[in-house]
Amino acid sequence: MNSIRNRLRFCPSNPRAAGVVVAVWVSTLLLGLTGCSDTQQGEGPGHRDQPLAISPQQELEVGRAAYKEILAKARVVRGGPQVERVRKIGERIAAVVAIEPLMREINLHVAPDEFEWEYSVLENDQINAFCLPGGKICVFTGLLAAVRNDDQLAAVLSHEISHALAHHVSERMARERTVGHGLLSLSYDRQQESEADHIGVFLMTFAGYDPNQALAFWQEMEEAGHGRIPEILSDHPSDERRMQQLKGWIPLAKAAKQAYDEHRIAPEPAGSR
Repeated sequence: MNSIRNRLRFCPSNPRAAGVVVAVWVSTLLLGLTGCSDTQQGEGPGHRDQPLAISPQQELEVGRAAYKEILAKARVVRGGPQVERVRKIGERIAAVVAIEPLMREINLHVAPDEFEWEYSVLENDQINAFCLPGGKICVFTGLLAAVRNDDQLAAVLSHEISHALAHHVSERMARERTVGHGLLSLSYDRQQESEADHIGVFLMTFAGYDPNQALAFWQEMEEAGHGRIPEILSDHPSDERRMQQLKGWIPLAKAAKQAYDEHRIAPEPAGSR
């Protein structure tokens, strides 16, 4: 993968382009992997068929390489309250991935060795964050200034972590091999965003954060978009349907968490899958 290094560029001085560069970056790394031509098939979130372009181990390799390159070229906040805040919230969210009844509820099949959770804060006015394949998470200082509380930050981190848990990058690569770019590809993007919203609400709720703040944050971003679309919404569905979905999922997430806390949800018997 060293041959890919010279083709990668990250421009933290250009906030609006940063998210696009990261996406292209990961795609380039994926294409550089050997043995990624065999499409795997599995059952993804929502019990739908989910073709995958690469294995979780390859995703981890991609994430490691991209993360290393990003930190080498971005303005990284090396320590202090901002870094500790992101790390604390991120670790609380990642910890709930080990809760088997929760994973069963949102139909995720996650092995512990598929992810290496790591968190960094980058100096950038962009209101955004991203989670690379395999669990490497970057948060821009612009987002930290925009969120009103830890619950809203947890909502964003949960959403981004959900993309990694659901292997959405690998799926998007597999889809693009068969249907290419265009309207059909965009429909998959919207489907993935809805899944990340759904999974994220459950993750943050089980981590002890208020899911109502997810709705509050996305509504605030929608309202801000009347003047200039916040970067965090630039390639996301931005409509009333998203809000209605969140309103429907929040009480379900709260009920699931209460049932779990009251030991009314038993772990799945061994060997039942």
